[in-house]
Amino acid sequence: MKYIDRFKAFRTPCYYYDIELLEKTLNTIVKSASKYPNFHVHYAVKANANPRILGLISSYGLGADCVSGNEVLRALQCGFPASGIVYAGVGKSDREIEAALRNDIFCFNCESLPEIEVINEIAGNLGKKAKIAIRVNPNVDAHTHAYITTGLEENKFGIYLTDLDRVIDQAMTFPNIEVIGLHFHIGSQITDLNVFKALAERVNEIQDSLEARGIVLPNVNLGGGLGIDYNSPYSEPVANFEGYFDTIAKYLRPRPGQQVHFEPGRSVVAHCGDLIARVLYVKEGKKKFAILDAGMSDLIRPALYQAYHNIENITSESNETELYDVVGPICESSDCFGKDVELKKTKRGDMVILHSAGAYGEVMASEYNLRDLPSIYYSK
Repeated sequence: MKYIDRFKAFRTPCYYYDIELLEKTLNTIVKSASKYPNFHVHYAVKANANPRILGLISSYGLGADCVSGNEVLRALQCGFPASGIVYAGVGKSDREIEAALRNDIFCFNCESLPEIEVINEIAGNLGKKAKIAIRVNPNVDAHTHAYITTGLEENKFGIYLTDLDRVIDQAMTFPNIEVIGLHFHIGSQITDLNVFKALAERVNEIQDSLEARGIVLPNVNLGGGLGIDYNSPYSEPVANFEGYFDTIAKYLRPRPGQQVHFEPGRSVVAHCGDLIARVLYVKEGKKKFAILDAGMSDLIRPALYQAYHNIENITSESNETELYDVVGPICESSDCFGKDVELKKTKRGDMVILHSAGAYGEVMASEYNLRDLPSIYYSK
């Protein structure tokens, strides 16, 4: 494998970022989206907030999608213009709202009427007018894991369709609020482009209904959600952005002059980041356990929502393979990266890669069990 001798010098566990792959991904995004002059891409900072990664993404002209006040500040520090920052989240605090207003961000994606009321009050106190998009829960099934589905009526996100007219009408009466758009996000790790077709068609229906009432807004934001192939990280290292944008362009009917916004996260950074670990012990009993120096404190996705990562022993010289439960050192039974994983015959000291960990990996790492945070390395 490329760079394997370099990997051996790394302090593990660590995250390793392939900067060349990230650049290739960003070039693909820009090229695919630029076919449609009214398309605007905002990177979802929650996927990976590493400053060097953010700095590179901002240099390609993308905006930022933030879900906390600190993400807004980090985005600004890393070169994203305030005019390209959208701020979502069901529980924005007064302090976070005030900071975003003071920095004149492009738009708040609002998820409830009480939130809009608070933003109106704070904006008034600051002598500002807050631009908002109303997040609509479109009741579209993303066909993904229940923990990362956000567009069904049982989810906590967005305004229900039955309440939309009332919320828009009231929001438009607030003196310090300017309603500039609608916002949608139905879930994450969506690999079936027909889901985005269904979303576009639902957005068309909603906008038709609003237009019949004389309401036409200048922006519509379809969120993110494009998935990646976790099973075969080498076969499709860049997600299908061309198909994604083309599908939206084919089925969405924007109003004249309307700007269309997107918020990809995972699909931008997942494949460019890997978690590298060493085998501490191989424990044998009824099962074989490959015990790594990396645990759920370094990569929580498998423990949190049974996420799959392709796991590879990159230093074993054996031609034999065996089945292992790949586990970490954390004092939790859920600290398991995979059961019955087929690896080359594994021994103490071998190096193991957990692929496609660039999204929701480093950014969710913790010091649980008072462990050190993972080290960080880059390809260049």
